[in-house]
Amino acid sequence: MSVIEKMVDISKLVEAVQDEVIEWRRHFHENPELSFQEFETSKYVYEKLLSFEKMEVSQVTPTSVMGRLVGSKPGKVLGLRADMDALPIKEETGLPFASKNNNVMHACGHDGHTAMLLGAAKVLSQLKDEINGEIRFFFQHAEELFPGGASEMVKEGVTEGIDGVIGLHLASQIPIGKFCICYGPVTAAADAFDILIQGKGGHGSEPNATVDPIAIGVQLVNGINQIMSRKVDASLRAVISVTQFHGGTANNIIPDRVTIGGTVRTFDPEIRKQIPIWLEKLTKGLTEANDASYQFDYQLGYSSVVNEENITKLVDHTIVETFGESNRVISQAIMGGEDFSAFSEAAPGCFVLLGAGNDRLEENFPHHHPKFDVKEESLVLGVTYYVQTALTFLNEK
Repeated sequence: MSVIEKMVDISKLVEAVQDEVIEWRRHFHENPELSFQEFETSKYVYEKLLSFEKMEVSQVTPTSVMGRLVGSKPGKVLGLRADMDALPIKEETGLPFASKNNNVMHACGHDGHTAMLLGAAKVLSQLKDEINGEIRFFFQHAEELFPGGASEMVKEGVTEGIDGVIGLHLASQIPIGKFCICYGPVTAAADAFDILIQGKGGHGSEPNATVDPIAIGVQLVNGINQIMSRKVDASLRAVISVTQFHGGTANNIIPDRVTIGGTVRTFDPEIRKQIPIWLEKLTKGLTEANDASYQFDYQLGYSSVVNEENITKLVDHTIVETFGESNRVISQAIMGGEDFSAFSEAAPGCFVLLGAGNDRLEENFPHHHPKFDVKEESLVLGVTYYVQTALTFLNEK
């Protein structure tokens, strides 16, 4: 059979599951579950995978699932990953299949990810005779909540013996059909910090009798905002954002403490190591100078997702061959975080973004917004992407 004939066959198989994929996506959207609570979602996925011919299925953790498809001939092992969890957001889309779970919403496209990978699993299960090696389908829990589900699945051994892993994320800010691919870093390392400043409270009319933690906190925030411009080379991308400042209970009371929290995004491992040192040194100096004390907590979050060059070239070539060069965009890394990094640290990986928004970008709502939605025409493209890249990877000499 020629390459063109195989492409035609695959297109027909993908087209045959298109309506199911949309149905599955709407089911997941209507029944979202938070991180580490994806019990019904994982059960639904488990049962669907069992219905596919020649698919081995296992419950990796209480809320994650792995499907395993062993080809007719020996060869490489590839992992395909989708995340399944939703966010604590009250939906405002007005969709007929809007969330039935109050204050829980699929506001990041994970419903689409799960549906697309299910569609790919169904198609690939019908192509067992075309497969050399093995495909593992990772339906991952808890991408949105650190420490994340990917690292738990890796600890359970799902990546043992694997030769590569491929991921995909729908993106509402990118027009339908555009695949954005990076060589090297894709997402930033995402860390967090919390600082408590302990002062001495008192009456607002007598600040001289207090150790004002608000005044110290303001100085600290201003100092934090200068770290990047004074400590980090301007050519290196890094961000520290203070996102929380809590303190006080009344207009005439100086509180005895305030808490400050924020996020840190980096690509360079050395800068990532230095930032908590700089933050605590600044906090220590300001509190000591003002007769206050502090508590400092720094949490290392997801590592940067880094696309490995060889598998990225293969994925890049496959996208161009399947969807056309005009639909492949070489892009820069984004400052967002992604726990796909746990998979791509365990095996050579490639993670791409697939456009799922209108051409009129001003009409698209961002991820984690109450009105976020994806255009369902993108789902069939995601199924095709998974199927084509899997077959190309496994059948490549």
